[in-house]
Amino acid sequence: MGRWIGYAKEEWLLLFSASGLLFTSLFLRRFPSYSGTDLEILYILFVLMVVTTGLQKHHVVEKIARQLERGRFIPVKLILATFFFPMLVTNDVALLSIVPLTMLLKVERKEWLIILEILAANAGSALSPFGNPQNLFIYWFYRVPLGDFVTVIAPFSAVFLFLLLMAALAITRNGVPAKVEKRQQFSASAYFYSAALVLIALAILRVLPLAVGWLVILYALLADRGSLQVDYALLVTFGCFFGLTDNLQVLLAGAFSHPHHVFLLSSFLSQLISNVPTALILADFTPHWKSLLWGVSVGGFGSLVGSLANIIAYRIYVRQEKQRMLRFTLKFHAVSFLAFFVGIALYLLTHAG
Repeated sequence: MGRWIGYAKEEWLLLFSASGLLFTSLFLRRFPSYSGTDLEILYILFVLMVVTTGLQKHHVVEKIARQLERGRFIPVKLILATFFFPMLVTNDVALLSIVPLTMLLKVERKEWLIILEILAANAGSALSPFGNPQNLFIYWFYRVPLGDFVTVIAPFSAVFLFLLLMAALAITRNGVPAKVEKRQQFSASAYFYSAALVLIALAILRVLPLAVGWLVILYALLADRGSLQVDYALLVTFGCFFGLTDNLQVLLAGAFSHPHHVFLLSSFLSQLISNVPTALILADFTPHWKSLLWGVSVGGFGSLVGSLANIIAYRIYVRQEKQRMLRFTLKFHAVSFLAFFVGIALYLLTHAG
């Protein structure tokens, strides 16, 4: 029983989406239809997950991150890294590499630094179509030009980069890096996945055909099966949400006529069910992708549930600092909800009228 309870806690999002799909299908007596776009997004997400798993497994991101241990202004460098890394390797992968590194460092105010890193990963990933799953979905679902995508969300990321750097400077103290073992030079697989990341990025940007993703899958099958150990539960969750939203289209009328309503609904709904499923649910009901993008980006702040990356970083910290769990949780929510309401104010200021 305890094992099943643990699984339910870990995969609550999968259970929620699967239950919603089952109940709405039974109520409507129909099986949801899946579009070609839905299948493309699942395929892209899987390939991207294989690439990022390979980069983790072969220590590419970790080796880059460890260069930040040297010299002064370590907090500032860590914030910059957690802001820019997710644009290439997604916010969860960046946090999986940088938060454990931060835990090894002998720096003061470590709790505050990790909280700022979580916020930086969410703010930085918002600027890239493949910085996080919801961005990938919005970019591909709405067929948004890259320039438009970046231009729309750039004020959000730029303002929070400035605020986070100011906060990092405020907590900067002279720190001494912990002694860690040096990694060996990159393996052939490390170079392959680094090159594959570029190819997949070009495919997502529609410069190359999506078929290049099969190179990654074939390489992993033939030479590096460990990189196929990705989060399949997330893929199934996406599939369930695609079906659920198709059913909801039948049940509900398109009531999201005003873009501000879309923003507020998506930002607050993210606090309850996370920003990834929020984007998946609302996309079928509104053409206002700009407001939806802002909403799920701001919605990544606030509660731990707002972004799956929040939960990942939180688990890494509390596993090592269990006695400080309550204090860290309170600090995180105080800072994160402050960022959440700043994000709302920023949207209203930049979208007045």
